[in-house]
Amino acid sequence: MDLFVSEITTPSTPLLFAAATSTTGMSTSSSDSICSSTEDSPATSFRFELQDVECHSYPSKSLSGAYSYRPLAVLSGHIGSVSCLALCGEFILSASQGKDIIVWQQPDLRLFTKFGQGAGSVKALVTVGSKVFTAHQDSRIRVWKVSRRSENVFRLVDTLPTTKDYLGKFMKQSNYVQTRRHHKKLWIEHADSISCLTVYNGLVYSGSWDKTLKVWRISDLKCLESIKAHDDAINALVACKGIVYSASADGKIKAWGKEGRNSHSLKGILEGHKDVSLNSVIISDDGKWVYGGASDGFVMGWEGSHDFLSWKLVSETKAHQMAVLCMCLTGEFLFSGSADKSIRIWKREAFGKLSKVGVINGHEGPVKCLQASPNNVGSGFMLYSGGLDKSVRVWWVPKQSAVQNTEEKSISLC
Repeated sequence: MDLFVSEITTPSTPLLFAAATSTTGMSTSSSDSICSSTEDSPATSFRFELQDVECHSYPSKSLSGAYSYRPLAVLSGHIGSVSCLALCGEFILSASQGKDIIVWQQPDLRLFTKFGQGAGSVKALVTVGSKVFTAHQDSRIRVWKVSRRSENVFRLVDTLPTTKDYLGKFMKQSNYVQTRRHHKKLWIEHADSISCLTVYNGLVYSGSWDKTLKVWRISDLKCLESIKAHDDAINALVACKGIVYSASADGKIKAWGKEGRNSHSLKGILEGHKDVSLNSVIISDDGKWVYGGASDGFVMGWEGSHDFLSWKLVSETKAHQMAVLCMCLTGEFLFSGSADKSIRIWKREAFGKLSKVGVINGHEGPVKCLQASPNNVGSGFMLYSGGLDKSVRVWWVPKQSAVQNTEEKSISLC
C-alpha cells in the first residue's frame, strides 16, 4: 500500500536518522529504539504550510522571579484519541485510536507526513532504523518503511506474523495453542489487542491483552518466542540492560532475561497493590530503579540489582486522584500522566523517593502517553504529551526552576 505526502517540493533530511526513544506505552516508558538510516542518499529540505498547530511562546520569568509556564504548541490533526508517541531525532511520531500516524517535524512542529489510515486502531509504536513498528487492536504488528528515494513515503512492507512464518507452522498441530474455549491459534499469533511494544538488542517485544509476551527478530521478522507472562492483560513494556519488564493488570511487574541463545526466563516479580492494575512501567538508565504507575493513582518505586536477588519496594507515592496511565523518565525527573487530565512532575531523591515539583494542566481529556526529550533546550528540556482529547501538546520544562522550587506549580493553558 503506497502512501504519499502532498505539498512536497524537494527531498528532505532523512526522516529517521538519529538516536531516539519510543513508547511505551510504555509505555512509554521505553528507551526502545535506535533511529539510523544508512541505505539512502543525503537530501535537503521540505517546505510545508503551517497547519493544525497552535503555538505559544517560551516560558519567561516574572518580576518575582517565578516562571510563567505555557505549552509551546498544541498539535491537532488526529481523528481519534492519541494513544502513543515516539521521538526520533528531529521528528515526533504520534498515533491514535483513529488508525492514523502523524510525523511532526521539529523545531517548527509542523505536520510532516501522515500514514497508516485504515490499518486498525494503533495501540503502540516503536522506531528502528528506517522502519516503524506499529501494534494494533486487531492483534497484528505492522511494519512500515521509509526511504528518501521515495520522497519519505511510508509503505506497509509486512505484517506480523509474516506469511512465511504462517506457512512454516500452520500444518503442524503442535504449533496451535488454546486461546479460549473451542478456539485455537498458532502460538506466533496474538489472540487479543497488542497493547505495547519495546525494542532491545535486535529484538522487538510485544505485550497483549491475551496475557502473552512475544519476541520477534528484527532482521527477518520471525517470531522466536511466546511467553505466558501474566494472569491478566499486559499493559506496558520497557527494556534495560538485558532485562525486559512487563506491567500487567494482575498488579505485577515481571522481569524477563535471556542468556546466550537460551529462551527468556522469569528473573523476578515486583508486587504492586493487591487487585490494582499496573498500567505503566519505567526504569532508570542504570537499571537500579523501577517505577510502576497504578490504577489507584499511586506510583510505586523499587530499588534493586540486575540479578534480582535484592529488590525491595522503596516508595509509594499517591501521585493522582485517578489512575496513572503513563509515565516517562529523563535524568532525575519523572513525569506521570493520569485519567484526571493532569501531568505531574517529580524529582527523584535519595533512596528512590519522589518529591513533587509541579503540575501540568491543559489537556481536556485523560493523558495517555508521555515522552521527554533527552536533549537540553536552553536550561530545560522538551516534554510531549498525548491525550484522549485527540491532541499532542508540547511543553518546555526548565531544570533550574524545578530544582529550586519544589512547591506545587500549575502549568496550564490560559
